[in-house]
Amino acid sequence: MVKVESYGDLLINGMGSSGGGSFKKVIINGKGTVHGDVECESFQLSGSGTVNGSMKGNKGRISGTGTIEGDIEFDTFSIEGSGGIQKDATIKSMTISGKGSIGGSLKGDEVKIRGKAAIKGDCESDVFKGEGGFTVGGLLNADLIDITIIGECSAKEIGGQTIKVKQKPFGIMNLLKSVYPTSLTTEIIEGDEIEIENTNAKMVRGTNIIVGPNCTIDVVEYKGTYTQHPSAKVRESRKL
Repeated sequence: MVKVESYGDLLINGMGSSGGGSFKKVIINGKGTVHGDVECESFQLSGSGTVNGSMKGNKGRISGTGTIEGDIEFDTFSIEGSGGIQKDATIKSMTISGKGSIGGSLKGDEVKIRGKAAIKGDCESDVFKGEGGFTVGGLLNADLIDITIIGECSAKEIGGQTIKVKQKPFGIMNLLKSVYPTSLTTEIIEGDEIEIENTNAKMVRGTNIIVGPNCTIDVVEYKGTYTQHPSAKVRESRKL
């Protein structure tokens, strides 16, 4: 648990501003601005707000439109509206179910994406679950990576122990896939157990690999077993 010292609550309703400091609760319901760094037990932004500094706390939530201009460190944090963290985020349990952006890297135990996320740096966690669209500018690394593709997904590199990438069934929406393309694009995927669909990659390297439908891969390298769907395009496969 992130340790913080608290000295009362900070509440902004309507338009207002305040200096930073240590608080038990920080609640912004209107259009508020906090100038300076903040430590708090809980943070809730349901209006339109900005924190011109870094934040540290136990539980945070952005359900409106919010920007935090520094780093953040929380036990749990969720973005349900439109939120931006301009620097690094260290969060044990992170959920993005709206539209979220992180200007630096994201580190935590569990990351869940159910909306649209943009992470400029690396994303490192024990568990990464993505159902939606996301971009990771650096390395996406987790022990378990479970991706259900709904929108466009991309990461420079992907690494983990178990990596699963599948296309969400669209039913009648399959007729519109040419208008709304969905796929995962990356330079390299490296792991122990790999099972992928709708993936474009230069290299896939692992122990046991299943290349499913609608994949385009330059090179597959495997130590154990390898299977390939008839619709997949693999230029070269080799056993190590």
